[in-house]
Amino acid sequence: MSQTLEGGCQCGAVRYRVDGAPTYVALCHCTDCRKSAGAPMVAWSAFPEQALTMLTGEPHSFQSSANATRSFCPTCGTGLFFRNPHTLPGLVDIQSATLDDPAALPPQIHVQTAERIAWMTGIDALPAFQRYPGGEG
Repeated sequence: MSQTLEGGCQCGAVRYRVDGAPTYVALCHCTDCRKSAGAPMVAWSAFPEQALTMLTGEPHSFQSSANATRSFCPTCGTGLFFRNPHTLPGLVDIQSATLDDPAALPPQIHVQTAERIAWMTGIDALPAFQRYPGGEG
């Protein structure tokens, strides 16, 4: 499904637009993504590089490995983009949670499950609360 979506960082300094349909939408469990995001996994939406347009600000980039570059807001630190021309030529991975409507691109696959944290298996069986349990916040 082809669409136009916008997103950005937490503080609003960096905004982007992406046009078209993603090549894939994945939950990545690799150690590098976990370390970069401080989260047990990261949702990514891969698009052709030319589908991405910067609207406001410029992200800062960091070469996180020999072939990979991660881009983030230089003000608030929100992770935004991942590029690896060796593994994903011509694609930019966008952190799906930074979209204004992250529900627009639901995950289709899990990747790098060889590095998944063991306790992530069966995590959907944990009790769930709409807010903090016992609190109002």
